[in-house]
Amino acid sequence: MKVSTPGRICLFGEHQDYLGLPVIAMAISRRVAIDGTKRNDNKIIINKPNLNQKEEFLLSNPLLYENERDYFRSAINVLRRRGYEFSNGFEITIDGNIPINSGTSSSSALLVSWINFLTKMADNPKEISTKEMGEIAYEAEVLEFGEPGGMMDHYSTAIGNIIYLESKPEIKVENLTPKLGSFVLGDSLEPKDTIGILKHVKFGMLEAIAKIKKHDPNFIFATTPAEKASEYKNILTKDEYSLLLGNLSDRDILSEALAMFRGEATNHQRLGELLNIHQNSLRDAKRVSTPKINKMIEAAIEAGALGGKINGSGGGGCMFVYAPSKTEEVAEAIEKVGGKSFIITKDDGSRKEGL
Repeated sequence: MKVSTPGRICLFGEHQDYLGLPVIAMAISRRVAIDGTKRNDNKIIINKPNLNQKEEFLLSNPLLYENERDYFRSAINVLRRRGYEFSNGFEITIDGNIPINSGTSSSSALLVSWINFLTKMADNPKEISTKEMGEIAYEAEVLEFGEPGGMMDHYSTAIGNIIYLESKPEIKVENLTPKLGSFVLGDSLEPKDTIGILKHVKFGMLEAIAKIKKHDPNFIFATTPAEKASEYKNILTKDEYSLLLGNLSDRDILSEALAMFRGEATNHQRLGELLNIHQNSLRDAKRVSTPKINKMIEAAIEAGALGGKINGSGGGGCMFVYAPSKTEEVAEAIEKVGGKSFIITKDDGSRKEGL
């Protein structure tokens, strides 16, 4: 059996989900697939030809973790706790074309594919919703290992297309159906610095919020008007105040984009402008962009893209631009300044391939 799952880009709400704010994400037409069969023993064999790697382990119960972020084992443990049974092992082969370690959720897409495969190949298989696949993947990747990440990657890759996701006060997923043209994804070929970025952006903002709440107990990050930010300037460091302004701006442009996507028509020019505003915040206030990615975005816009931003945690990885016209020219412009480009559109979520 073969299943596949898309990567994703974050249209709006970058570095906001772990602050309890919503995000808008889009699954993209770059996917990772698992093709596999049951074995007659209890061995799990995972072939990774694209990486020239192979992984094997025995299907004990429970499975003990032997590697950092041991998601192949954790998915089985989580599914067992949900009532799934596995008497036989599996041999699978992984293939995909999502850029790796570039902020497009290749690892989460792989985990969702694995969960989709396992739920269908268990002793007691079940057809579950893509939303539940995302929930299980979040549990297996984040909760199982006590990691600090959000849930955007898991829900977006599992459900597919464009979603609006709220994580607080409870999880809420809304499918959005705007009519959009093509995007161009650009891989900077620079490795990401996720840990360093989060230290500044996440924990810096959490420290700022703690200071503000001590000064003003009525401050609510999700609803306090951006105009009130100046009242907190004197109690924050320069960096903290910059982060506050950036996050409030990002929060408000997401609200504008959401209203547009819920409407009957998309203002393509304004969508590009909103992406540019988001990028300005990510570049200047949060400082997660890089000179090379800035150059790639500038070249793409000069070639006809309407707007774009860095994608993912930052410090390297990918950017994308909205380019409903002159798509080929935009892709070429990104290549000319040293990036690797991919023309992408929105795509379905995790699915079984073939009939």
